[in-house]
Amino acid sequence: MVNVNVLKKLHTHMFDAALNTNVTTQTGSGQDLSPEMKTYYDMTLIRTAEPYLVHDQFGQKRPIPARSGKTIEFRRFPSLPKQMTPLTEGVTPDGQKLSVTSMTATLSQYGGYIVSSDMLELTAIDNVLLETTKILASQAGRTSDAITREVLAGGTNVRYAGGKTSRSNITASDVLKVADIKKAVRDLKAKNAEKINGYYVAIVHPDTVFDLWNDSEWVEASKYAGSEQIFKGEIGKLYGVRFVESTEAKIWDVSGVSVYGTLILGANAYGVTTLGGKGIEHIVKQKGSAGTGDPLDQRSSVGWKLLKTAKILVDEYMVRIEHSASLPSAAN
Repeated sequence: MVNVNVLKKLHTHMFDAALNTNVTTQTGSGQDLSPEMKTYYDMTLIRTAEPYLVHDQFGQKRPIPARSGKTIEFRRFPSLPKQMTPLTEGVTPDGQKLSVTSMTATLSQYGGYIVSSDMLELTAIDNVLLETTKILASQAGRTSDAITREVLAGGTNVRYAGGKTSRSNITASDVLKVADIKKAVRDLKAKNAEKINGYYVAIVHPDTVFDLWNDSEWVEASKYAGSEQIFKGEIGKLYGVRFVESTEAKIWDVSGVSVYGTLILGANAYGVTTLGGKGIEHIVKQKGSAGTGDPLDQRSSVGWKLLKTAKILVDEYMVRIEHSASLPSAAN
């Protein structure tokens, strides 16, 4: 039974175009969901998935092309060289050509689903479809985030804590220090990496934040949230870097040592596909939609599909600092 207040809310937003642009609910030939309930469950999926997308937050966004194959293109416009030759009076110099570097990435599809029985739907106290959608949305969001994270974790611009020269040499005592952050900022500035809303951004694990809290110059986000824009997951800032916390930040297990990959990002370092259009799709199959495959209308299913890719565009615009933590978590 649908809550009356929920239905009122749905009817209020029935004609809101923004509610119909992100996902699609598919049903079979069996009993169908009403358009209002499709919108409700679709948006439950997308809204629950989005909070996990910390790693997508700072990349160039590219829409997924319809009927254009599996390849998506990202573009980079390199800087022009300096013009050191003085102009000659009355003589028009040769013009310059705009240089465009094109990089491509191949889209891949991911997905998951849950099968539900008629007995579960008849006897469960909770709204089974709603709860299933929330669980699957969490799975979809974490999957999407991890796809981007793994691409960024493969960047070649790396620093190692404790003066080490490789990941395999990191020990339990090589925790992230403020000096490591300063060096990463210097690296980005030296490459003229643009800032994101006036700051570089770090994606860090809560274990890493624990080791940074003792610095006297650490500023909690709660102290400046009212006057400056806050990124999703932002917890504080230090030396021109805003820190975004996520338990999905990369961790490797290297011979029993948890090695963390803290990312310090400038603008346009990487690109990602958006979730709009066919980026993420919500799929509901009602009881009986399988025809003779479900002759007694006993099974229904809820699932999701994700079309996604990510691409590093300029390695020099991001620095990955690999280090340990004083209170380590398991690899992810």
